[in-house]
Amino acid sequence: MATLDLDNVKKRFGTTEVIHGVSLSVEDGEFIVIVGPSGCGKSTLLRMVAGLESVSEGEIRIGGRRVNDVEPMDRDIAMVFQNYALYPHMSVRQNMGYGLKIARLPKPEIEKKVQEAAKLLQLSDYLDRKPKELSGGQRQRVAMGRAIVREPSVFLFDEPLSNLDAKLRVQMRIEIRELQSKLGVTALYVTHDQVEAMTMADRMIVMNAGYAEQIGSPLEVYERPATLFAAQFIGSPSMNILEGTADGGRVTLGNGTVLEAATPHTGPVKLGLRPEHVTADPSGPIELELHLAEPLGANTLLHGRLAGTGESFTCSLPGVNKVGHTSEKIWLGADPSSLHLFDPGTEQRIG
Repeated sequence: MATLDLDNVKKRFGTTEVIHGVSLSVEDGEFIVIVGPSGCGKSTLLRMVAGLESVSEGEIRIGGRRVNDVEPMDRDIAMVFQNYALYPHMSVRQNMGYGLKIARLPKPEIEKKVQEAAKLLQLSDYLDRKPKELSGGQRQRVAMGRAIVREPSVFLFDEPLSNLDAKLRVQMRIEIRELQSKLGVTALYVTHDQVEAMTMADRMIVMNAGYAEQIGSPLEVYERPATLFAAQFIGSPSMNILEGTADGGRVTLGNGTVLEAATPHTGPVKLGLRPEHVTADPSGPIELELHLAEPLGANTLLHGRLAGTGESFTCSLPGVNKVGHTSEKIWLGADPSSLHLFDPGTEQRIG
C-alpha cells in the first residue's frame, strides 16, 4: 500500500491546457472519488496517474517516489476499465493470471493468487468459463480480480460501473467499497455519477473544466459547497439557485420575497436552496406555482416556478403529494441555516 501525491499537476494538448494545476495528497488506504460531468478532465487526470498520459507540469508521487517519467508497468498500479478489457479467447483463470504470467511468476504462485482472488470475488465456480459466458457484474469482478492478484500500491477505477444496469450498479458499488476496505489499498475512482461519489468516497474531487472545484468528504461538499458548480453538481435533485440581494441577515428575491439568512453579507448574491431542505408551510414566504409532481413513494418532487419571477424551483416533500392542475400554488419555508450564498461574479461561497 502507498500514499499518492499530486503537486500542481497540469496537462496540455498543444497550447490548450485541459488540467489546470490539481494538487492532492492521498493517505495510505484512502478511497478518493474524482467526480464531474463529461469532458471535465477526470479520466485524463486518472490516466496521468496511470502513466497513460504524460504530465505537462507538476509532479506525481506514489509512495513518495516521483513517477512522472516512469513507465505504467513500473508504477505499481492496477487499473480497472469501463469496458472490462478482458481477453475473449481466455478463460476467467487465464484473464486473472495473465499479468502475473507476463511478469514470469511461477505457475503454482499464479494459481494460488488467482484462487485467492476468485474466492474473495465469488468467482471460484467460473474460473474455466470465457467472458462471453458471464454476466456484466461477473465480468467486472474478473476485471477487479485481475487487478487484485497483482497486489498493487494503488487501484485506479475508470467509470467501472457505467455499463451495468441500475440495480447491479448499487450492488457492485457496495462490493467495490467493501473489497477496497478489506484489502486496505489506496484507490482513485472516476465517475460522473454523484450518487456513486457520495456513497463510496472517503474524499471526493469535484472537477469542472479541468479545475478541482472542491476537495473534501462527501458531507463537507454537500453541506458546505465551495463553489456554485459544486453546489449544483452534488445533490439530487440539483440545488435551486435564485437571484437575490443580501442585506445584513436577510435576502430579498426578485419578486420581493424576503428570506432570513444566517449571514451579515450585503450586496447581490446567488442563493442556493436544496429541494430537500424546503418545508411545506402555509405561512411560509416562498410562493410556488406548481407544474409537475413526481411521486417517488417515500417523497414527492414538486416542480414549478416562483411566483413573480418565473425562476424554476423544485422541492422534495415527504410522502405522496398530488398536484391538481398547473395553476395550483403552495407556500414553502426554509431554515435560515439551510441557505447557501454565492458571489454572482466569482461563484465562490460567501461565508
